[in-house]
Amino acid sequence: MSFKASYTLAASLLASATVIAPVSAQEADQDAPEDTEIVVVGQGLPDTPSVPAYATRTLEREAIITAPSGRIEDALGSVAGFQQFRRSDSRSSNPSAQGVTLRALGGNATSRALVTLDGVPMADPFFGYTPFAALIPEQLDRIRVTRGGGSGPFGAGALAGTIALESAGLDQLGSVNASLLANDRGATEAAATLAAPLGGGYVVASGRWDRGQGFFTTPEDQRAPLSARAAFDSRSGQIRAAIPIGDTYEVQARLLAFEDNRTLRFDGADSSASGQDASIRVVGRGAWEVDALAYVQARNFSNIVISSTRFVKVLDQRNTPSTGLGGKLEVRPPVGADHVLRLGVDYRRSDGELQEEAFSAFTTNLRARRRAGGTTSDLGLFVEHDWTRGPLVLTGGVRADRTVISDGFFRESDAAGVVVIDNQFSGRSDWTVTGRGGVLFKASDALSLRAAVYSGLRLPTLNELYRPFVVFPVFTSANALLENEKLVGYEAGLDWRPAEGVELTVTAFDNRLKNAIANVSLTPTDRQRQNLPAIDAQGLELGAKLERGPWRFNGTVAYTDAAVDGEGASVALDGNRPPQTPQWAASATLGFEPREGLMLAATLRHVGAQFESDSETDRLPPATTLGAFASIPVTARLGIVLRAENIFDETIVTRNSAGAIDLGVPRTLWGGIRYGF
Repeated sequence: MSFKASYTLAASLLASATVIAPVSAQEADQDAPEDTEIVVVGQGLPDTPSVPAYATRTLEREAIITAPSGRIEDALGSVAGFQQFRRSDSRSSNPSAQGVTLRALGGNATSRALVTLDGVPMADPFFGYTPFAALIPEQLDRIRVTRGGGSGPFGAGALAGTIALESAGLDQLGSVNASLLANDRGATEAAATLAAPLGGGYVVASGRWDRGQGFFTTPEDQRAPLSARAAFDSRSGQIRAAIPIGDTYEVQARLLAFEDNRTLRFDGADSSASGQDASIRVVGRGAWEVDALAYVQARNFSNIVISSTRFVKVLDQRNTPSTGLGGKLEVRPPVGADHVLRLGVDYRRSDGELQEEAFSAFTTNLRARRRAGGTTSDLGLFVEHDWTRGPLVLTGGVRADRTVISDGFFRESDAAGVVVIDNQFSGRSDWTVTGRGGVLFKASDALSLRAAVYSGLRLPTLNELYRPFVVFPVFTSANALLENEKLVGYEAGLDWRPAEGVELTVTAFDNRLKNAIANVSLTPTDRQRQNLPAIDAQGLELGAKLERGPWRFNGTVAYTDAAVDGEGASVALDGNRPPQTPQWAASATLGFEPREGLMLAATLRHVGAQFESDSETDRLPPATTLGAFASIPVTARLGIVLRAENIFDETIVTRNSAGAIDLGVPRTLWGGIRYGF
């Protein structure tokens, strides 16, 4: 289904789905007193008292929309400890490599952190990556990042933490907003939002289109005649409605469609990611608080691999359809003013199938057709209780997850259609109990002390279980016997507010990730996805926020000492640092807003050295970049926007495979206009 067709269908479905809600709201209004005010915030249930007991950092709307690149992953980079598998963003990386993790736990392009949009998990059902190009920064109110494993809804995916994106409402968005920017390489970025009251609530329609020829990711001395710029063309649109039903209930509905096309390294090396998501949520804020959610996601991915030596097509991953569906029900019964009790159940199911053809690099003839896929599911039951006793908050929660892996297969046939491999993998299921607990002590109005322990789990993705791949000359095989990853950790910290507008945070943590899934080197050209015995990560996170008049400062620093515990078969890796894992990460943003509409910001980022693989032979040097943002009002509704990425043109190495280098974004200058009221 094309982007245009899927978005048209999405709009039609939302219009149908919201017909009943305004009528119900109007009927409720007729019975309510004239002075009754119904407030619709378009969000979930209020935060529980336990939130400050964990290492949490919140990015407000201002920090999100002033990112130098204008992208959500760039805004998240201001939280030290946030990390994608590659240093490149969603314009110049393969979509399937955009796994997200926290606290330098390493990874293999699959997300170890749970990313949600208004409560809906966003990870791709087949690969587990986060489709950042589908997410529109201008539509967000805030992002809350909680580091450390967690329970609660969808806790089985929150192995390294949770990144909760929350949409902005009518008050923040206004009725009309639009922007158009271009950069010094001819790329453009266009976004628009229309918002209007509806049935006592509101409806928002928004879209964004980014396109450009990109830059050369290959260093000049390594380019070949067919080396290409990292061209990108991504479109995303959504319709979201929040409508009250009576005095205490609210219905939220969203339809989202996106299409993301990229070219990497060589002409013809094209990839495409697309999706259509739908969700509906009912939030009840009465004596019995309720949060009920259901969603369905249809995703697809394609990718063409070009030989780096003969520059012909060697692999066509032409189709990877996948489906994700799930939901949750959370209830908070009235148990007293000093208690918050959460009871709930959630469910997630993913299924998908890889369809690809392999070609000879010498004859260009078809060599093989491959199909691979399966199904995974997770049914979780959870309970969590917060108890407030004066300055003390105690919290504890437990989850029981029934995980199922089934219908796995890998099939390969030759050019004549003769099946040469036909593997059918046995299904398996298991129950796993995880939990978390924490304590928050408000020693004074200025100082809070906190400590927490937690455990978590993550299922292998269908990609890890069943899909082999080649990045020449290295072949990585799948592993249908992979076990669930399990994390156990603890942390302690403090939050200190010595003066108004000043906040300092310190957190020390120790995490152990058992059965860590990694691409393990067997020979210089062969790898396999395996469960490592464990990855140990200990570290320190520092944060500072300062607001003084028109000035604001936001800074974070993370130091992580991470190492592979290689007892047993992986003893050769024992003590090695996990791939793509820096010891140091830091970010600092200084903003200045002397009057309404005039905003200036500069962001300094540092990422320490990393290794490309588990062998620690291919090093990615550290990189320090400076970016800037400026919004200058011309009239009450019209303003000029200027952005600058990597101002000093720092060399950012994003991949190093035996000396074959890929680079991140060079100096890039943006300018344009923004209109809104």
